[in-house]
Formats: sequence, structure tokens, C-alpha cells
Amino acid sequence: MSKKVSLVIPVVNEEDNIEPMIQAIREAMNGWNYEIVFADDGSSDETVDNIKKFADINVKAVIFNKNYGQTTAMAGGIAKAGGDYIVTLDGDLQNDPADIPAMIAKLEEEGLDVVAGVRIKRQDGMFLKKVPSKIANAMIRRLTGVYLHDYGCTLKVFKKDIAKNLGLYGELHRFIPVLAQLQGAKLDEMPVRHHARIHGKSKYGLGRTFKVISDLILMVFFQKYLQKPMHLFGVAGIALFLLGMLINGYLLTLKIMGEDIWGRPMLILGITLLLGGIQLITIGIVAELVVRTYFESQNKTTYRVKEVFVGK
Repeated sequence: MSKKVSLVIPVVNEEDNIEPMIQAIREAMNGWNYEIVFADDGSSDETVDNIKKFADINVKAVIFNKNYGQTTAMAGGIAKAGGDYIVTLDGDLQNDPADIPAMIAKLEEEGLDVVAGVRIKRQDGMFLKKVPSKIANAMIRRLTGVYLHDYGCTLKVFKKDIAKNLGLYGELHRFIPVLAQLQGAKLDEMPVRHHARIHGKSKYGLGRTFKVISDLILMVFFQKYLQKPMHLFGVAGIALFLLGMLINGYLLTLKIMGEDIWGRPMLILGITLLLGGIQLITIGIVAELVVRTYFESQNKTTYRVKEVFVGK
């Protein structure tokens, strides 16, 4: 195949998985023009030494000075990838490199921008991995409208221009399909194999559930209000302001009629709603200014042009 494929693999303390990972990729990508880009996220074991020991001409590594997290490691690896297609996969041998050729074929044949893997027969614990994953996947599908079945599967194939512009930071690697959809990418999924971890320990547990929920809120904001934050804060602020005005107007009428309104819970509620509404409207205005600064200071546009045609 003439087009180059970059396999980006974030790793941290995976010393025993490096050699079998390289060997598995060699077998799966035999006959392909490919490169392996390890992104070492501050390993404290022999991971980096083993990458250098078992590397061949197709292997390179991005080595961070400390642990930044999987998203940052993935972003660093993608930045150094030079392939026409970029593949992301875990460094624990649970993803199978043998699935990559079929995923690339699907991407090419169907004119897709991203093909995401769906792990079949997951070799993970039921209550610590599978159940939380199913709940998280259902929430993400429902709130973002991006209907994939397995957001937690790292194995994905991208066209280069999509991968290079994902804007990965924080802990957003779980939401890569949503970030790709924000670029107008055409996505689909396909079943892939999943193996049990043999070497090393998993870096993830139940604690990540709360991170997923907080990042999901951010993704919904990105999808619906990134370019128009005033539509979120302004509408909510106006609603609270008007409700506060209504309550205060009612209490003012009672006061004019001679009733004592001081200390009533409704008075406190009315003032709180009034001030809250003003605050939300103010936040909306500030957010609009921040968004304009974000785009204009970096010469970014709020749109992405797919093609420019000039007739002759």
C-alpha cells in the first residue's frame, strides 16, 4: 500500500508489553507502509529502554518528562505521526493490530473519515469495567447524538486531517468521536477483537466515572454552545431575571397594599433569582468575548472548508 499508516500508542509502565506489541504489529502490517509512534507518558519502569531495545526502522517514540495523562500522550503521538492514516490503540495488547487492515479497508471503501472499534467479547471485569462502560456509553450517545456503541475502545482509524485537528487536551480522549463529529467527520464503527491483559496493571478504575461525567458536560457545551455561549447563559439568565421581577413585582404590590413583606422567603427567592439572572447574562457576554478572542487571536474560523472548486 502506498499510503503510510501511523500507529500511535500511548504507554506508561508497559515494559513487558513493548516487545510483543512491536512483533504483533509487524505481523499485522506486513506489506504495509507503516510507522509505530510510542508516546511514553512518564514511565518509571523499563518501558523506554525496551522501546529503544526492540525498535526497528519503523519505530519511533515521543518521551515525556513526566506523566501528563492519556489524552496528552495521544496528542503528542499524533503530532509526531507522519502517516496518511493515523491509528490509535492501547499499549496493553488488549487491542489486536490484526484488525487494522480491515478497518482501513472499510474507511476507504465507504469514504469515511473515522472508523471506531467496538470490542466484542470484552475480556474485562463485569462490575469494574463493563457495567460502568455501558452506562457511560449510553449517556454519551443520548446527550451528544453521536451513536457509537463503544466510546472506551482506543482502537480507531482516522484520516490524517481529522486526527491532526482533534484539539485533544485534558481527559477528552474518551470523546474523540464527538470531537471528530464537530469537524464534520463521517464516522462508522466495526467489531474488533479484545484480549485479556497479560502483563502489567490497568491504569483505570471506577474513579474515572466522575471524570467522564464532567467531560461529557463539556462536550455537550462544545457541540451546542461553543460558538454561541450567549444562547445558553443568556436564555437562562433572562428566564431567571424575569421570574425574579415577577416575584418582586408581586411583593411590591403587597407592600403598597399595606402588608409586611420583610423577611418572607419569597422576597429572598425573588432577589436571588434577579441577581442570578443578571450574573448569568453577564457570564454570557464575557463568554462571547472569550470565544471571539479564541478564534480571532489565532486566525481560526468558526467553520471548516472541505473543498474549494474553481470552474474552467
